[in-house]
Amino acid sequence: MHLIKVDPRALKENPDRARQTKSTPQADALLLATIKAVGVVQPPVIAPERDGGNGYVINAGHRRVKQAIAAGLEEIDVLVDDVANDNGAMRSMIENIAREPLNPVDQWRAIERLVALGWSEEAIGIALTQPVRQIRKLRLLANILPAMLEQMAKGDMPEEKQLRIIAAAAHEEQSEVWKAHKPKKGDPQVSWWSVANALDRKKMYARDASFGDDLAKAYGIAWVEDLFAPADQDSRYTTDVEAFLGAQQEWMTNHLPKKGVIAAANNFGQVVLPPKAERVYGKPGKGDRAAMYLDREGKVQTVHYRLPEPKAAAKTGASGANGANGSDSDHEDGDLGKARPDVTRKGIAMIGDLRTDALHEALGRAPIEDDTLMALLILALAGRNVSILSGASDEVYGVTRMDRHAARLVAQTGDLAFDRETLRVAARAALIDTISARQNRTDSGIVARLAGAAIGADNFLVNMATEEFLSCLSRAALERACTGTSVLPRPRARDTRTALIERFKDERFVHPAATFAPDSAEVAVWLANTDDAVGDDVADERGEGPDAEAGPGGSEEDREAAEAEDAYRVAAE
Repeated sequence: MHLIKVDPRALKENPDRARQTKSTPQADALLLATIKAVGVVQPPVIAPERDGGNGYVINAGHRRVKQAIAAGLEEIDVLVDDVANDNGAMRSMIENIAREPLNPVDQWRAIERLVALGWSEEAIGIALTQPVRQIRKLRLLANILPAMLEQMAKGDMPEEKQLRIIAAAAHEEQSEVWKAHKPKKGDPQVSWWSVANALDRKKMYARDASFGDDLAKAYGIAWVEDLFAPADQDSRYTTDVEAFLGAQQEWMTNHLPKKGVIAAANNFGQVVLPPKAERVYGKPGKGDRAAMYLDREGKVQTVHYRLPEPKAAAKTGASGANGANGSDSDHEDGDLGKARPDVTRKGIAMIGDLRTDALHEALGRAPIEDDTLMALLILALAGRNVSILSGASDEVYGVTRMDRHAARLVAQTGDLAFDRETLRVAARAALIDTISARQNRTDSGIVARLAGAAIGADNFLVNMATEEFLSCLSRAALERACTGTSVLPRPRARDTRTALIERFKDERFVHPAATFAPDSAEVAVWLANTDDAVGDDVADERGEGPDAEAGPGGSEEDREAAEAEDAYRVAAE
């Protein structure tokens, strides 16, 4: 590189220069004034023409040359550089960025020129000391309407998210939106939010699709790569929402479980189950059914539910019972003026399901002494959900699950024949099918909690730090749940729930209301009721109760029944 003097009028402009946007009149006037005062301080950089001509092409300093001509200078000093393979495109860009940053539109034009000359995005990023993400962002401008580019070249750039939305739209759509949102006279800026919002299209991501490439091809889904998504996830998406949902729907139809249904979602994205169906929040049983639906994001979700057993034909006066049920339903809606309970009914139902799952898990795996096992059997048979004449819903050809458990202990000859391990397995299985803490007709009551506390079922409760459960807590209960943790209550309950979920994403959180051990007051009430019932039974046996007949021995029928019972006991002994 050497210095020479040349007539500025003899220099030719470089068509590959980086700065193509016109400078402002104020900036040109200032540069002209300085040249008239002190001349050209920094010589422009020129290079011989590449096509074999005798002239020189300006690589850097187009504005200086132009204003030198305007100042009437006959000669100026210039630096002559060797001919570059890229016609000085990279040198021109670096010089302009280092001296005065180019606006994003000019940067994009220079990047496209370098790409056309064989430069990779990574190489351009290294040369400009900019991340590849920024290079890719600027290359989005290739999809922008020219009228919008002119506005962006003035320094009025949208945010990255808005730019991506605009670039993803077709030029026809951009043109229609630009007509409605372009700046008016006297307004230097554009509401890019309005432009992006008008062009925004919902994206359905491939990572949320349950269907494969075959259904994607059948529905004409073409995936587009989101260049700004994290590198460790599938960022492909489509804006053809109808095709995406259609493929998801067909996939659900092809993979629907036996007796399963495809359900709809309400306006809040929650599944709409069949009438009278009860959702199962814990592990589904063999008799439970599955419902598949699409959530707000288009993902396939599966929930389980159970239907009530068919009731016997209504008796005379059933209309009155129905009326009572109707009033109960109205009462359950609650008074809007009442304070919200700590745990809603849905939350209590979830606790019942989670307790039952943990209880069954503990009965199947936790160490249980034989004496305790026998005590648990007595507790289980005292449950509210146990009936001697029970029509089990899983009965097949007159055989229930209890029949199958009992059959393990009986030989082909009809004799009891089992070892201790077989007895333990049968006892655990019978307990699992007997004890329940669910909030429905299968609820065993307090005995289920006593049993769970006895065998440490709390240790089998799953992590309850989920949005579904925590949303069932009142603000006060949610803030109390933060006690003893590193989570501080937030001004908004939603933020508190999010913080708890994040805190316990790798640990286990159990709400105090879900633990098994009942408090002393509950146990005292249960024992008192039980003692009263036992006392009445003893009094009846002695002929002292309210149902006893006059006389020390009661009625003739009672004496005959007592004698028959004594005879049965003697025979059994």
